[in-house]
Amino acid sequence: MIKVKLIRSKIGCQPKQRAILAAMGLRKIHQVKEFEDTAAIRGMIAKVPHMVEVES
Repeated sequence: MIKVKLIRSKIGCQPKQRAILAAMGLRKIHQVKEFEDTAAIRGMIAKVPHMVEVES
């Protein structure tokens, strides 16, 4: 399991990046969600590395 934390605002980001964050369920800054460590989740994180923080 990995924890993903939204650290930057979605304001000003590209629509595809907003869609990725919405799919992950990250709505508010400093919100943390826990996911299983799968290739799909890692791919989502790779698309928005400047906006999220990953904790093990």
